[in-house]
Amino acid sequence: MMSHFDGKQIKLEEIHRFPNEPVWMNGRFYWDFLRLLHELKEGLKKIAHLGVEVAGIGLDTWGVDYGLLDKDGQLLSNPVHYRDGRGDGMLEEIEKNISFQEIYQKTGIQYMSFNTLYQLYHDIKYRPHIVAQAESLLFMPDLFCFALTGKKYNEYTEASTSQMLNAFSKEWDMDLLERAELPAHLLQPLIHPGEVWGTLSKEIQEEVGLPAIPVIAVGSHDTASAVAGTPLTSSSSAYLSCGTWSLLGMELDDPMISELSYEHNFTNEGGVEGKIRFLKNITGLWIIQQLKRGWANTNPEIGYAQISQLAKEVTNTEFIIDPNDEVFVAPFDMAAAIQNYCKTHGQEVPKTIGEIARAAYNGIVDQYKEAVLALEEITGQSIDRLHMVGGGIQDQFLCQLTANAIGKTVVTGPIEASVLGNVMMQLKGLGYVQTLEEARQIIMNSFEMKEYKPQA
Repeated sequence: MMSHFDGKQIKLEEIHRFPNEPVWMNGRFYWDFLRLLHELKEGLKKIAHLGVEVAGIGLDTWGVDYGLLDKDGQLLSNPVHYRDGRGDGMLEEIEKNISFQEIYQKTGIQYMSFNTLYQLYHDIKYRPHIVAQAESLLFMPDLFCFALTGKKYNEYTEASTSQMLNAFSKEWDMDLLERAELPAHLLQPLIHPGEVWGTLSKEIQEEVGLPAIPVIAVGSHDTASAVAGTPLTSSSSAYLSCGTWSLLGMELDDPMISELSYEHNFTNEGGVEGKIRFLKNITGLWIIQQLKRGWANTNPEIGYAQISQLAKEVTNTEFIIDPNDEVFVAPFDMAAAIQNYCKTHGQEVPKTIGEIARAAYNGIVDQYKEAVLALEEITGQSIDRLHMVGGGIQDQFLCQLTANAIGKTVVTGPIEASVLGNVMMQLKGLGYVQTLEEARQIIMNSFEMKEYKPQA
């Protein structure tokens, strides 16, 4: 994506779109990093051909996953996908030395078996030959920035998802790493959003045809950028970044780690400008995406709009699932998994596309409702509205269903919040924007928002 800023408004232009398709090989689920890097460079080549003056480059990706590099900076293995499952059972091993409750008190990060803490422990236990050759660990956005600049850092917001960073000091928790028997020497110095990572290396300049453009550290965990790009209107507003995952929470000045936050499994991830993204990770549109993928095998023309409409029109609106149930993590057939879930939980079995999709929709918005209620209980604040951003807001049925479920006004927009949050931190790093509040006002001036009121 390329952004254009005239001093008052932002415009976005899509330059190059490509699929991100992980690969199964020998029982492992990998990210195809080299293909992604190739596509990134293809996008830069297209920008070079436009002949425009580029002020900066920023990269954001998903969280927790990483690559290990040897002393020469060579990637030792393709990064493993967080849905691989290798983190399962690792907490029990780590708890021989340190309890999860103590880990949570230090990091403020909710338990998810794919957190970096558990993936790295698995590497030490089952791939020690690779770890032994490693000199550095770079998270996914760090890897791309290293490939472009030759500079190694771990970006703060991304590192915060690892469950290895202390939520209060915002530095690596060396006591945790030592007690969990993890190799702290692999971790890199932290860099923060708005700081300059480096410039395009001479090799990259020659390959893509661009000059020594600065690469700016942004909220490189895509949710950090999405929250930065969400035009929150008050400290009592909540946000919902709605895509493959749903991330629902509030922006706080300090970590909130308590018995209640522990009980409700809320997480304290790092945000831009030192903010804390106090949120709940909820399985989101992954389920709808997998349903579409399965149905497309026999109905190639089916699209998200049709699925949404069919779900809206069903007569029986009571079908419901728990999207966070392990059966929905990576089933071979998502529709069958939903049918089996409903059957084993005493419901009628949904048969049509609309009924199966409605079970997923109901389950997703029910999780939103529970998260909003938990947020109010933990923080002691009454949430005035929910700001939804991301690709999911294109589904108007989902937005209205969300407003109905939580009983509050839902404000949607912008769709490309992650891109805009990324851009705003670049503008801040380059001196065009001074504060997060200023950045959000620019976004509000640039994109239309839509409101959904609760309906009976």
